[in-house]
Amino acid sequence: MPVTVTAIDPADQAAVDAAYRIGAAAQPIDLPGLPPYCRRRFEALVWHPMPGIATRWALARLDGSPAGWLRLELPQLDNTDNAVAELVVEPAYRRRGVGRALHEHGLRLLREAGRKRVVGAAVSALPGGPERDRAGDAFAVAVGAHPALAEVRRRLDTTALDRAALDALADTARGAATGYRTVRWRQTTPEEYVADVAYLEGRLMADAPTGDLQWEQENVDADRLRGMERALDIRGVRRYHVGAVHEASGRLVAWSLLTLAANSTWHAWQQSTIVDPDHRGHRLGLLCKIENLEHVLAHEPGLRAIDTYNAADNVHMVAVNEQLGFRALDAATEWQLAI
Repeated sequence: MPVTVTAIDPADQAAVDAAYRIGAAAQPIDLPGLPPYCRRRFEALVWHPMPGIATRWALARLDGSPAGWLRLELPQLDNTDNAVAELVVEPAYRRRGVGRALHEHGLRLLREAGRKRVVGAAVSALPGGPERDRAGDAFAVAVGAHPALAEVRRRLDTTALDRAALDALADTARGAATGYRTVRWRQTTPEEYVADVAYLEGRLMADAPTGDLQWEQENVDADRLRGMERALDIRGVRRYHVGAVHEASGRLVAWSLLTLAANSTWHAWQQSTIVDPDHRGHRLGLLCKIENLEHVLAHEPGLRAIDTYNAADNVHMVAVNEQLGFRALDAATEWQLAI
């Protein structure tokens, strides 16, 4: 019986449940060592996309059984030639044409939407690191995608922190940050900083290395940031922030964010860390990272591991993370396909 692919209706709970079970089965194979696949996050992806993003979902069945799914993200406020794809196949049904059927279905949708390119990620092993399934990279090559950005995931073991070294780094950073003060908050950004955080969030694609990815700087304003925060609240994501305020202007000019999924107490993600270009050279990124590490550990006593991704050639941020104790775990490639 051939593979059949149909759109997932967000109101079809059975289809949403089937897709969730596929993701829950695939994650331990594709990216082991993470908390269980979060149902709350997954359902929110279906029902509550991020602001400025239209989504398309499809479910593949093989011999009538749910076997894989595809999620397409179509930016509406910027990058309107681009799309992002996540394609997941149940491990028991791999290498039987499910991924190819989902891919071809997705291409039809993207052509109808007028998109010119699509980006997707695949995990791989590092030399000497733990084994990872190479099927994602092989599939990307087979469909004609090109590697556009190499990334490395690093992990910080918070149970083995060198506190003396961190204190010394923090003292050095504070000494370079004369004229700045740090502020902390959880969850929603205080109103006095929301415009500054939106500006910094929007700069991420302009400032971080992006390799050969064709991706525009994103248009993030206060309203969009508030919408992103509401979407994260729906997902149950716990968020810890530290920012650096330029005392002369009152502007928040550096910012670092750590997040924990709704179903996780032991694992967090180091998300954005960014400094306004006009305020670099004062070790503000390092200071915000260290203080945010203290911040999250004060509220999350079960936290044992923090993961972060960096572009492989982001020499400055990699050096900062390695100073803090992050160590390379595995790799990921952002693959880009012209449509």
